[in-house]
Amino acid sequence: MKEQTYQHLPPLEHRPDGSPYRMTPAQRKRANSLIRRECCNCDNGNCLALDDGDTCVCPQMLTFSVCCKWFRWAVLPLDGTLEAEIYRDRDLKRCAECGGMFVPKSNRGKYCPDCAAGVHRRQKTESERKRRSAVDS
Repeated sequence: MKEQTYQHLPPLEHRPDGSPYRMTPAQRKRANSLIRRECCNCDNGNCLALDDGDTCVCPQMLTFSVCCKWFRWAVLPLDGTLEAEIYRDRDLKRCAECGGMFVPKSNRGKYCPDCAAGVHRRQKTESERKRRSAVDS
């Protein structure tokens, strides 16, 4: 019997009441886009891992529940925000600059990665301007 790589993945997580984690329609749309773009087992919407001679449609793309171990442990971590929205909605923060949701890397995280570089650059410019004005006067 052929050994499948996804068999060694940890089991899927469930909510405390035993039900699987579910996605909203917007999250499912993002998940399907992520699957089509990043999943190595996805071939035009068909799952190669479940292919036993006949084509098999990817079950994760059909459902709102997280039901595929490969998606959960190999594909979903590539989009940390989507993963946090589905599994850890308490760990998300809202960016102080743009208002978008992001996964902070520390407790001090205030800005999303897209805005953080611009804010840091602006703060550094202001600091240098202040330092130079103090030296000249």
